[in-house]
Amino acid sequence: EVQLQASGGGLVQAGGSLRLSCAASGFTFDDYAIGWFRQAPGKEREGLSCISNSDGPTYYADSVKGRFTISSDNAKSTVYLQMNSLKPEDTAVYYCAADPFKCGSVSVMGYWGKGTQVTVSS
Repeated sequence: EVQLQASGGGLVQAGGSLRLSCAASGFTFDDYAIGWFRQAPGKEREGLSCISNSDGPTYYADSVKGRFTISSDNAKSTVYLQMNSLKPEDTAVYYCAADPFKCGSVSVMGYWGKGTQVTVSS
């Protein structure tokens, strides 16, 4: 059974940093693309970044480019999202998702974990 567990969210002041972790199990980690998404209240879920073993990081959303960095630790089957220079508009529930084929949009990713709340105070 594919399982994804996102963690590392919390409350942080604007300008601060957080590192989110997505621990994966139930599948061959190296064969899957794993992405980070977020959903703010009243807004659609948006893709932030994605990484695969074959391609490395594949994209960053314009809203986070230069501030967020995705990475993976294959030995730990974990994908990270380092978030720096956080802004109040980054407040959202953050999700990780996996797909056996490639990085894709919200509608493409096949497996989702429960989210972790990130709140950035001004």
